Formats: sequence, structure tokens, C-alpha cells
Amino acid sequence: MDHSLLIIIIIFSITFLKAFRSHLFKKSKKQELPLPPGPKPWPIIGNLPEMLTHRPTFRWIQNLMKEMNTEIACIRLGNVHVIPVTCPTIAREFLRKQDATFASRPNSITTSLISRGYLSTTLVPFGEQWKKMRRIVSNDLLSTTTHQRLENKRVEEADNLVFYIYNKCKNNVNDNVCLVNVRYVAQHYSCNVIKKLIFSTRYFGEGKKDGGPGREEEEHVDSIFTMLKYIYDFSVSDYVPFLRGLDLDGHEGKVKKALEIVEKYHDPIIEQRIKERNNGSKIDGEDFLDILISLKDANNNPMLTTQEIKAQITELMMAAMDNPTNAFEWGLGEMINQPKLLQRAVEELDTVVGKERLVQESDIPKLNYIKACAREAFRLHPIVPFNVPHVSLKDTIVGNYLIPKGSHILLSRQELGRNPKVWNDEPLKFKPERHLINKSDVVLTDQDLNLISFSTGRRGCPGFMLGTTMTVMLFARLLHAFTWIAPPNVSHINLAESSHDISLAHPPLALAKPRLPPELYNK
Repeated sequence: MDHSLLIIIIIFSITFLKAFRSHLFKKSKKQELPLPPGPKPWPIIGNLPEMLTHRPTFRWIQNLMKEMNTEIACIRLGNVHVIPVTCPTIAREFLRKQDATFASRPNSITTSLISRGYLSTTLVPFGEQWKKMRRIVSNDLLSTTTHQRLENKRVEEADNLVFYIYNKCKNNVNDNVCLVNVRYVAQHYSCNVIKKLIFSTRYFGEGKKDGGPGREEEEHVDSIFTMLKYIYDFSVSDYVPFLRGLDLDGHEGKVKKALEIVEKYHDPIIEQRIKERNNGSKIDGEDFLDILISLKDANNNPMLTTQEIKAQITELMMAAMDNPTNAFEWGLGEMINQPKLLQRAVEELDTVVGKERLVQESDIPKLNYIKACAREAFRLHPIVPFNVPHVSLKDTIVGNYLIPKGSHILLSRQELGRNPKVWNDEPLKFKPERHLINKSDVVLTDQDLNLISFSTGRRGCPGFMLGTTMTVMLFARLLHAFTWIAPPNVSHINLAESSHDISLAHPPLALAKPRLPPELYNK
């Protein structure tokens, strides 16, 4: 029997018995208000059969909304109303006008595992735990003061990034060029930066002499991206909770295995640092871990438990790695395929920075075209189809539709960024200059939700300053220090989208060649 059909039969049988006993067919007066348009749900199980037979689910939702010609829909999965949105005006209704109503998160097996029972920030439902952790992350870890104090750690990793690629080129004695796996380089740069900020270390193992990652770093990064892949993927147990534990989709097992690897590297460092504090050693606040350990409550007791620290560090690691990596690999591919864009970016860098030094974070305010390239990558090629789900805390009305309590609100990052009503000038083309019109300073955030980079509102990303810095430095350092062209015998970078998600189907490969004085690379 087909696996998906078996799942449907199990869900239907068990859910029907539970629903019959609970008299779920009784309707309230509020249910007479119209829900957003959507496919007709089956009794009890809703649209779970369609979800299970149309993979990937996000593409089924996108196509469904286009067929129905609607910018807000309602898809019932089990007893959960899932509300996808592709219109910025409606998105602002959710995350600005009624932000407080949609300030919670859904429960799921993957988020529960990664957050160690909802002890972190981003993944935690609305409540006192979220308020406490959000305050700590915003005020103590990601504040302007801390950001400035830890600049040297970020710059050290930007230097190492350039050093690593230069060494690869130098080893090619004949023509001083090297073939670079752009995804690999970008992912490990992003991981190195957040790892240095959290633990004050680049390597969990020995690393490589040329500045590249070792086996331990590769295993760690792969595990982080596995968790990112499945954290909010459409899993049947998220909508039929009593099926949790059966792992019908296989997501739980993959996340558990990845989490075990991550904890293998994180936990010994955390436990050792806490032991040192308990033994009276000075904790000097030189990294995020020091800060979290040294926080005290009103009675001078540790503010956070060991489990809270571990959960928050895992979440910080995940949050810092996806956006910069994805934006750069798409952005560089687009720019290599449009050489005039690449030339304009390099000319800006040479004008602002020159060729006698490397780009520094202090240059970022002047690099508007580089920021426009990064912003355009966020717009056209977001890392995931939907933002982190928001959950309605009560029944409410948006756009003359009933949004029931408990609904999962999914803002479509891809469709918002490509909405032709907003981006009417060739919305499917990579055109960084669109972000320079009437703007003296380009920023990567968008409070109007015409695109989603770091979201907004109560559940907006508190790390937008760090995320912006990491992303712009990744673009600026690599475009300034090297020339980039397509590999030999290839006319352009293949920008085909994966059939499983919206990342590039294949890690982009590009030829890099140093373009600055040799002494700058040996710093």
C-alpha cells in the first residue's frame, strides 16, 4: 500500500473517533463568518491528503493560490487553519496592525527538540519564557554596545575567509586561480563568525593550515543545515499531535541525529565554562557564552539554567548561518551572469575602499550598491518559502475574513518579494538598482514587508544588525579581494532552483583570482 495513503487512513480513523466523542461538528456563531478562500477540506482531516500527495507542500500552496487568484488563503490541516499570505498590505495587517494577536509560535516535535522544550527565543510560544529570553538576547547579546565590542572577532573571520581562498589560488602555481564551491565557503564563513562570537573559537577540531574547515567543522555545519531544513517543514504530526512519536515523515529522526552531533560539539564547551564559573574563575564577557553564564537575577543567582544556555546557543547558531550564505551564493551567481552588475559593485568597492587595504565594517554605510545587491538577493531568492509561522492568540478578523484562534500565519517570503503589484519592474529579474531609487542609505530590512529579510514586529529578528554586517562583509570582502567568473567551458552559472526547496539545485562553482596586492592576503 502507498505510504501516503496508509498515513491518511491512520489519521482519518483515529481522528474520526476522537472527533466523534468530542462533538466537533457543533458550530459556533463565529464560524459563520467567512474564512479566507481555500480548497474544500475533508471531514475531520481537512486537506492533509492533498498535503501528503503534493510534495513539496509549499509549491502546492503557491500554485493553489495562483489558481484561485487570491493573496490570502485558508488551508485546513487536521484541525489547524493554515493561512498563507502573498500580499504586503495583508501581511502588515498581521504583523503591524495586529502584531500582538499573532505573537505566538506553533508547537512541533522539531522545535521542541531544538529548543530543549521551548527554552530559547525564536521558537518559543508567547509567554514569560519568551519574554525573558527575548530581553536577554536583545539587550545583552545583540545590543549595539556588544556588537561594537566584538567587532574584532567578526573581522578576524573575514580576514580568514580571504586568506583561505587566496591560499587555494596560490596553490595553483600556473595561473593563480582556483575553483571555489561558493556554498561551502559561504556556509563555513557564516559558521565561523557566529562560532567565534559564541565560543571564541574557529575550529572544534584542528582545522586546516590553509584556513579551511576540518572534518569536525564540516560535520557541524551539515548538521545545522539539516535542522534548518526540517524545522518548519510540513509534517503530519504537527497537525495531528497524537501521531507524534511515530515519525511518519522521518523528520524527527533526522533532526534528533543532527542535534546529537551539534550537542557533541557545543555541550562540552558550555559545561566546562560553567564549571569554571562555579569554581570561581573570572568570566570576562569576551563572547556570547560568557555573557549568558555571567547574567544574574535580583538575588545574585544565575539568571539562566544550563539547559536554557544550551538551547539559546543552538538557536543563535542556526539563526546566523542561513540568510548570509543563501544571499551570497544566489547573489554572486546572478552577478557573474550579468557582468555589468559585478563590475559596478567592484567599482564601488575600489572607490570607497581602494586597493591598499581590505574592506572593514566601517565602510558598510558607504557601500550602497553592495547592500542593494544583498537586498535584491533577499527579495528574489529568500532562504525558505515562508517566514517562521505566527500563531493567532485569539479569534480576529483580517481583510474581512475570520482568522480563528490557533491559526498558523505563513507569510510567503518568495511571493511577497516577487509580488508584481509592488515590484512591477521585471519582478523576476535580479536588478539591484531598484533599491537605490530615492534612497541615500540602503538597509536590508523592510518594515513594509514588501520583502522579508529579518521580519518585523514583536517576533522580528533581534539580530538584524549582526545579520546585515555578516551579509554585507561576505559580499564586500569576496568581491573586493577576487575577480569572479564562471568555471571553464561554462558560459554562465546554473541558477536552477531545487525541486525540493528554493535553494540552488547545485552548489555554485566559480573561478576566483586575487586582484589586490599580495601582502594584503598574508595579513
